[in-house]
This record gives sequence, structure tokens and C-alpha cells, in this order.
Amino acid sequence: MTSFRALISAVILSWGWKRAAIAWVAGALSALAMAPFNAWPILFLTLPLMIWLIDGASAGRLGGIPAAALSGWWFGFGYFTAGLYWIGYAFLVDAETFAWLLPFAVMGLPAGLALFMAFGFALARLIWVPGALRILSLASALTFSEWLRGHILTGFPWNTFGYALTEPLALAQIASLVGLWGLTFIALVVFASPAVLADDRAITRRPWIALAVSLVLLAAMGVYGTIRLSRNPTQFVDAVKLRLMQPNLQQDVKFNYSAKQMVMDKYLSLSDRATGPQSNGVRDATILIWPESAFPFFLAREASAMAQIANLLPQGTVLVTGAIRPPDQPAGTQITRAYNSIYVIDHDGTILSVYDKLHLVPFGEYLPFQSAMERLGFVQITKVRGGFIPGDRRRTMTLPNAPRMLPLICYEAIFPGDIVSGDDRPGWIVNLTNDGWFGISSGPYQHLQQARLRAVEEGLPLVRSANTGISAVIDPLGRIVAHLELGREGVLDSRLPKPLAPTAFSRIRDIPVALAVALSTVIVLRRRVKQSG
Repeated sequence: MTSFRALISAVILSWGWKRAAIAWVAGALSALAMAPFNAWPILFLTLPLMIWLIDGASAGRLGGIPAAALSGWWFGFGYFTAGLYWIGYAFLVDAETFAWLLPFAVMGLPAGLALFMAFGFALARLIWVPGALRILSLASALTFSEWLRGHILTGFPWNTFGYALTEPLALAQIASLVGLWGLTFIALVVFASPAVLADDRAITRRPWIALAVSLVLLAAMGVYGTIRLSRNPTQFVDAVKLRLMQPNLQQDVKFNYSAKQMVMDKYLSLSDRATGPQSNGVRDATILIWPESAFPFFLAREASAMAQIANLLPQGTVLVTGAIRPPDQPAGTQITRAYNSIYVIDHDGTILSVYDKLHLVPFGEYLPFQSAMERLGFVQITKVRGGFIPGDRRRTMTLPNAPRMLPLICYEAIFPGDIVSGDDRPGWIVNLTNDGWFGISSGPYQHLQQARLRAVEEGLPLVRSANTGISAVIDPLGRIVAHLELGREGVLDSRLPKPLAPTAFSRIRDIPVALAVALSTVIVLRRRVKQSG
């Protein structure tokens, strides 16, 4: 016990490069809590380290706020460097053009995102109190800073701490009540609680209580989730049969116009592939689904491609596919910008419905300050001059003989609460994506993990078609009904799960977590006032 306290004292009293190294390593290890590792018990070690570093920041100037911020930045830099390394793969797809930007992407993005972590640690230090209540200081401040990360500059809530509590699936069910941000608050409280065990008895009389309460909370979440899963077996929509096509195309082919017929031939043959002795190929499906931006051309302007699709689809079957869509312009007008869209196409080649991606990826589909950066010679990864055009609204799409569908393209699926608008509740969510930019890495697994939580939050099934994987059919409790592995070519046949009744989260959104953060902050501030008085 003496050596344990000596080690903690060394962490608290560390300064300079030692403090930075501890924070960076703790952050990097924390990334193991996310998919595909899901080693969330590591946070029981790494988050207490952050508590102790913030404790030690009091020796610095201005009440220790700058020192806490610096520790938070190093933690965030380690966390995002280890968790987002796979972003670098995208810059190697067209290495001749983008390879020089690789260091900036792999190091610059984590450095920028770490600023949110720095702000959270600084805010925590600002409202810091001795004893067990400092757990609430950290949880409230970091939940707020993570929420900001999910919204500022279009937002990037990737690998938010709440995702650590999505495996096992029983733990994730609480998201149906409190959503991702509530799950994040709970995760921070639970995983930081062991820090109190090292407190002096003069400061915290019963230091074990915080950990015990956290473990009871974790167990209660597991019990709630287990009951919810057992009471809601997967049920399926009658007469709706899905077929997902995963072509596993390489990026240099996918965006090469000269390869258009090869791409079409592959899509057509793969979509009609028999999957067993009783399989009739695409004739068994009522909805055929292809992934994001499936074609190296403007689909609606290629009559031959539309005719081939019509020949493929039997009567009563529709195609849901990603495609790049040109804006509505007079014939002969030069096309400089386009939409990243989803088409619903009938068996006779008629386009029944179109959705344009609303939430574009910065630096992938557009550049901040687009014109100015293009004048400086910069171009986004998709190399669309002027950037993609964003859609105008979130809405459902109507399909014949099927429930209304909510379309989400690529990383639109990572934004909690940005799913269903008003009373326009769909029967299911379709997420078309192209994770081929990121190769065989952690990225596609993390993307699936986040999309899966949207199903739990909303009580809606989610169908995910990905170019290189992971394609999956997910029920409204997050259970994976069927899937295709990453990096595999194939088709996936499945029935469409039924939705549940609207969840508490779908009705009241982030009100519970906002109240929890506000109440925790009030409790902490009252304690500070009492101590100072």
C-alpha cells in the first residue's frame, strides 16, 4: 500500500516532460477502450491518472488551470493519435497528390481535437474540489467539452468516451434513455472513481464508497440492458427482403471513369449472385442496397447504366444506391460541383426519390474557407473543385411496399440526435458508406460501433451498406442480425427488423444529461463556496 501511494504521489508531483509523457501514454492506452478492442477496463487505470494529474496541477500558476489544460492536451493528443491513426490511409489512396499531407493529418488532427480535451481539463480544474466530488468536476467538464467537440466546426464526436460502454451490448441499452452524451457522463464518473481510493482519510472518510457506487451503477446498467434485450426479441417486417452488395472496390478504381463498365459489370453480377442452393439471386430481394457514391460517373446521366439497372431489377424490387448527383442546371452547363446522394430506383429505371448528404466531411468533401484554400493550392481528398454541395434538410424517403426509410450517408451516422426530425419517424435507417478510404484498420470498426448506437438510441433498425465493409443489418437494440466482414466481397441477404416504440431519448433528447451536468456543477460549486467560507 505504501508503494502504491508513493507511485500516486510521483504522478501528482510530476512536472515538465514526465507529466506530459504520463498524460500522453494514458491517452494512447485509453484508445484501446474503443472498437475493435473494446478493452474498456483500461479506463479504470487511465482516468484516475488524469484525476491525479489535475490534483497536482494546483502547484502551477493561476490556480493550476494552465497546467491542467496542458495535461489534458497531452492526454487528448495521445488518445486521438492512437485512436485515429487510420485517417492517414486516406492520404495514401492518391499518394502522388496527398502523401505530403500525411504527417499533418496523422498529427495535426489529433493536436486540434486535443484542444477540446485541454478545455475540459481546464474547466474541471476551475471547479475542482478535494475528495470524491472532484469526480463530478471531471465528468461534468469533460462531458461538456466532448459535447462541444461534437458540434463546433460541424462537429466530430468520434470515439467519445460513452462508446466505451457499448460492449457488452447490455451496457449500451441505457443509451435508449440518455443517449451518447449521457453515456459519456456515466462512463467518466464510473471509470474515474478508483482515484478516490488513494485519498487521505482526512479528506475522504470512506474512499471506497465512490468506487462501490460506480460498480453498482455499472451492474444496474447491465441488469437493465439484459432485461431489455430479453423482453424485445428481434422481430421482422413481413414481405421485406434485403440484399446488401459489398463490392470491396479499391479507391483508385471506384473513382476512375474509364473503369465505369468494369464497375457496373461487377455490381450487376455480384448483386445477382446466388448465396445457396435455394437462392434465386436478386429475385429473392425486394430491396437491393449498394454503398455510398457507388459509381465513377453521374448515374442519372448514363442512360446505359440506368438501362442495365432496370434489366437487373425484377418487378417489385427497388435499388437504394449511393451516387454523385449533378446540380439541376441547363443542358451544356459545365458541372463544377455536385451532391453526394442516395437514389431510390424502381424496376423500370425510374428514380423514385433522392436524398442529398446534409452533413459533409471537412477536408474530405469540402474545405473550410473553400475559395481561399483552393487559391493556395489545397484540394479536398475527393478532389471535387469547389467542394460538394450540402443538402438542405434531413428527411425520410418513401419506398414501395416498405416502411419509410431515413437515409444517412457515411459519417452522418455518428451524430446522436441528428437522426429523426419532428413527427417524421421512419421505420428504419439506412447508412450507405465508403470506408475503403481507411483500409483494413480500426476505422471501419469504430464507424460501425457508432452507427450501431444510433439504433439503440432511436429504437430503430439500421441497415449499413459499405463498399469494403463492414456491411450489417442491426436490430433496434443494436444486435447484429447479419454482417459481411471487412475487406470481403459478397452479398448479404436478410429480413428487415421491426422498430420499437419511440425511446425516451428520441422524445426528450439530451435533457437528462444536461440536468445531470448542471446539477453536478451546482453540487461542486456549493462545496467550493462552503470550503472557501
